[in-house]
Amino acid sequence: MTLAVRDLVLPLAEFTLDVSLDLDARTTALYGPSGAGKTTLLELIAGLRTPQNGRIELHGRDVTNVPPRHRRVGYVPQDDALFPHLSVRQNVMYGARAMPDDVIDVLELAPLLDRSVKRLSGGERKRVALARALLTQPAVLLLDEPLAGVDVALRGRVLEYFVRIRDELAVPTLYVTHHMEEVEALCEELVTIDRGRIVAHRRM
Repeated sequence: MTLAVRDLVLPLAEFTLDVSLDLDARTTALYGPSGAGKTTLLELIAGLRTPQNGRIELHGRDVTNVPPRHRRVGYVPQDDALFPHLSVRQNVMYGARAMPDDVIDVLELAPLLDRSVKRLSGGERKRVALARALLTQPAVLLLDEPLAGVDVALRGRVLEYFVRIRDELAVPTLYVTHHMEEVEALCEELVTIDRGRIVAHRRM
C-alpha cells in the first residue's frame, strides 16, 4: 500500500487527532484502545469526514478534497452497512465495477447469493460486506474491526478469508482491531494510536 497521511488534524471532543503516516505494507494494523481515534482516521481516509488541516495521498494522488465515491477506497464499517431489503447478490453487486467471480470464489459466497441478508450469520455478513467493498475495485481497503460481532468460534475461519484476500486478491488493507492475535495472523505492519497520536509504528 502507498498511503500517506500528512499532518492530518481534526479536533474531537476529548482530544485532537494529529497524525502523519507513510504506509506501504500489504496489510497494516491500526491498533489501540477504544476511543483512540482509529475509526475517525478511517473515516477521514474514506472521505466521510473532513480534516481541519493536512493532506491524504493514495498511490501519490492527493485525495483530500476528492468526494468519497471517486477516491477508490473500499470501506467496511463495524456495522457492515448491508441493505436488509436486498439479497446477498444485490448487496454484493451494489456499486460493483469488477466482475465478481474471483471475489465470490475467494469468499465462498456462491451458495449464499440468493439468500436474504436477514438470514445470514455474523461471519456471513462480514464476507458479503467484504465482497461488496472489493467489487468497487478499491485502491485501498479499510476494515473497521471486521471481526466484531462474529462468534469467537468462527473468528479463525473468517480470518482465513482476510488472509486469502491479502494473498490472492492483493488489495492493500488498513485493518483496525483490538486483538493482537489478528494482527499477528494477518498484518505485516503495526501502527499503534492513542488519543489521536501515533505512539508506535513497526514492521511485524
